[in-house]
Order: sequence, then structure tokens, then C-alpha cells
Amino acid sequence: MSNQTIQKFSVIGISVRTSNENGKAGQDIPALWNKFMTEGIAEQIPNKIDNSIYCIYTEYEKDHTKPYTTILGCKVGNLDEIPNGMVGQTFEETTYSKHIAKGNILQGMVFNEWTKIWNSDLSRTFTADFEVYGEKAQNPENAEVDIFIAVK
Repeated sequence: MSNQTIQKFSVIGISVRTSNENGKAGQDIPALWNKFMTEGIAEQIPNKIDNSIYCIYTEYEKDHTKPYTTILGCKVGNLDEIPNGMVGQTFEETTYSKHIAKGNILQGMVFNEWTKIWNSDLSRTFTADFEVYGEKAQNPENAEVDIFIAVK
């Protein structure tokens, strides 16, 4: 776990408004992933910088216990062309606390890391937090996913 500054970046993808209350996010976010994968959303995103998938949590009403928006997409060079049914958003330069989830994605290793984050004493800003599924996440049984938490 280390703090680092990440430069401003933009993402295009699909989104859902959800909440951690009553297990709602546990249904909405897997459904968003399913749509992303089965409809080949990544292939439809223009101006992609690379093939990493970003899962971004933003527009928090207050904190992780209240509604927020999840965007699943790819980092792009610009937001000039946003396909129908997708959203585009730019995230300002911010300081993030980096966490690494390692293990079997299918056995909830990312969720387990989030549980640790929620129970930690990080001084979070609740602006935008995100996961990056890059090269090291290709093998779901032995994956590594970077999780970035916006901090003060």
C-alpha cells in the first residue's frame, strides 16, 4: 500500500448507479461486467490508450455506504466520440492509495480487498476510486488487480 499521484485521465464505458445497501452492488456490478464482456464493449470504445479495463466508483452521495456510480470501461485519449449507450468522464489529478488484490478473481479476491479498505482508517475523499484489470489480470485463477483509493 503506497500513495501516488495519478495524472488526469478520461474513460469511456458503460455505467450503473448502485449502492452497497442490501447487496444491491453485488447484483448490479456483476451484471455490468456481464454486459461489458458479452457485448464486446471494450472493442466498441474509440481512442483507447490500451486494453486495460477500468472499473471506477464515483459520484458518491456521501461514502461507500450510500449510492454511487460504477463505470466499466477503458482509458481513452479524448472524449470527442462517445458511442450511444456509453458514458465518458474525465478524472482530475489526485493522490491515491494503491492496493493490490492477488489471487483467484472468481473467488472474490477483489471484494476481499475492498472489505479491508472499508475497514481501514484511510482518509478517503470519495471522489473516484478505481480498479485496473491489466496484463496481470488475464489469468483469473492467478490474477493481480490494482485498486486505487482517492485520499486526502
